[in-house]
Amino acid sequence: MESLKRLTPFIAVAAQLQPADMGMLAAAGFRSVINNRPDGEEQGQPGSAELAAAAQANGLEYYHLPVVSGQIGDADVSAFNALLTQARGPLLAFCRSGTRSTSLWALSEAHHLDPQVLLSTAGEHGYDLSGLAPRLQQRWQQAPLPQAQSASTPTQRYDVVVVGGGAAGCAVTASLFKRNPELRIAVIEPREQHYYQPGWTLVGAGVFDRARTERPMARCIPHGAHWIHAAVAGFEPEQQRVVLEDGNRISYRALVVCPGLSLHWDGIEGLRETLGKNGVTSNYQFELAPYTWQQVQNLREGRALFTQPAMPIKCAGAPQKAMYLSCDWWLKQAVLAQIDVEFCSAGAVLFGVAAFVPPLMQYVERYGAQLNFNTDLIAVDGHARRAWFRQTDANGESRTIEKTFDFLHAVPPQRAPEFIRQSPLAGADGWLEADHETLRHPRFGNVFSLGDVCAAPNAKTAAAVRKQAPVVAENVLALLAGRGPQAIYDGYGSCPLTVERGKVVLAEFGYGGKLLPTFPLDPTVPRRLAWDLKVKMMPGIYFDLMLRGREWLAEPRHLPHQPLAVEAPAACDFDKEQK
Repeated sequence: MESLKRLTPFIAVAAQLQPADMGMLAAAGFRSVINNRPDGEEQGQPGSAELAAAAQANGLEYYHLPVVSGQIGDADVSAFNALLTQARGPLLAFCRSGTRSTSLWALSEAHHLDPQVLLSTAGEHGYDLSGLAPRLQQRWQQAPLPQAQSASTPTQRYDVVVVGGGAAGCAVTASLFKRNPELRIAVIEPREQHYYQPGWTLVGAGVFDRARTERPMARCIPHGAHWIHAAVAGFEPEQQRVVLEDGNRISYRALVVCPGLSLHWDGIEGLRETLGKNGVTSNYQFELAPYTWQQVQNLREGRALFTQPAMPIKCAGAPQKAMYLSCDWWLKQAVLAQIDVEFCSAGAVLFGVAAFVPPLMQYVERYGAQLNFNTDLIAVDGHARRAWFRQTDANGESRTIEKTFDFLHAVPPQRAPEFIRQSPLAGADGWLEADHETLRHPRFGNVFSLGDVCAAPNAKTAAAVRKQAPVVAENVLALLAGRGPQAIYDGYGSCPLTVERGKVVLAEFGYGGKLLPTFPLDPTVPRRLAWDLKVKMMPGIYFDLMLRGREWLAEPRHLPHQPLAVEAPAACDFDKEQK
């Protein structure tokens, strides 16, 4: 189908379809079709009823939203946006040429996407929407933003309280609203900015500009949620309340805890004082990633140290990705031979899933990097350019070794935030307890968690959140309806290992290291396709799909129906307490 143009991984547009095209669309993975043409617009045009029958015969959802060419009204845009939320994706919208459908898409997205991005995307696919520029700009400027509530707001009770407005908090809130837009949901988040953290490795390699990874929090928290602009101090799960830093309490029927993790910079003596100077940097901090790139470009000779702390950490491949991309740059600049590269890891292996170690070792050898396992960074003197490591031998005996450096990419130890570690929701290791499949707390039945703070033994990545959010959303709604959780999480995580500019080993795996590749290709082979996915598509998938409840390739598996073990407060009790 030559006219088909993919605007995002979620939506494509096309010129007029024929009933015979529906089978091809279903085979290509589409799940819904939107027809934007009125019947009888031109001679020979197939009718909507005929197209609907063909779509349904091929397992596709079919929607008819007729819009007169050149007369797209605000009501049309609202209706199209509602279909984007309602329809199963990926979906395809069509009209006579595709322009009308593309215009509806752009206008429906203008409340949260920069008009220039929309115009550029449309232009890349052959649609000139420059005439819509004033209207797109108006919708962008007038878009209603979630209103931040002061921490001094009187105590309120919600259907669902979500702690954290990062990837996990926004994604699960959007997934909840996708299933029930009438829910009363509060998101508690103290930060003003939202970050696409997987992009910081690319900022540190000169591939991304830092601004591409940052958006105002108000544009990321899903519309309809009450944003409580405050920090959490603790939990009272027996009373179903969250305690805010000023002492106020927020009550809930169901609680979702996903505040991310904390970077323990002070866990390495002297590190905090020298970050951002003396050649010491870290892609784990937004402000430092550009400094990484500056230092990589400036280094022409000497010793470069890359470190990795003990697990668990967010994106376990990020420490070595920094090494690969730096070495690739030095190799292309013909200076790598003058640089001694060392990777010092507190762990005992290069990567936790054995299938991906051989291809990674090929790059370690290509770059001439020395691997030092069981070697944990414990102290840094940036001014003297010295670092100290605790090295443990096969017998478990440790000694302290000293290394000089000209460049140090340090990754700090990581742990759950203090208000989680000190709470009754935490396990002995400080992480928030959760059943590994349902992501439900084992002791407090109306509490769920996902993201980096969750104690489930999966990779702490944004890709994991993409699969966890629908699981938690379905299980929360089951709980509120008086049923047991049925959606299950298989431990899916993804680590796009950027081994060089232009190639990525797309490591996708679940619990126990089971390989879970999305594409029917050998996942251990470095590919340009995976690089394009990482660099060109993932930011859009993150901001425009995952954070908006569009669950691309993320439908959860389900258990047989089970009785509810711990009942949620009944709806009638909730209403009485409100009164």
